[in-house]
Amino acid sequence: MGNRLFQEARKAVAQAKQAANGEIDMNVDRAIAIAKNALSSAYAHSNTAEKAQLRQFQAELDELTH
Repeated sequence: MGNRLFQEARKAVAQAKQAANGEIDMNVDRAIAIAKNALSSAYAHSNTAEKAQLRQFQAELDELTH
């Protein structure tokens, strides 16, 4: 079984991207806030490889806000 917090963070980032692209009916700012919170929680409980991926997810979120 994988890291549950990591999985949740990945899902939340995907959802934020979908909201930003208008693919789902969700407030973009709220989706981004949820994703950032999920990333923060996951980062504290991840191994080195997962942390590298989480940094990539964070970069993807940053692109949505700039």
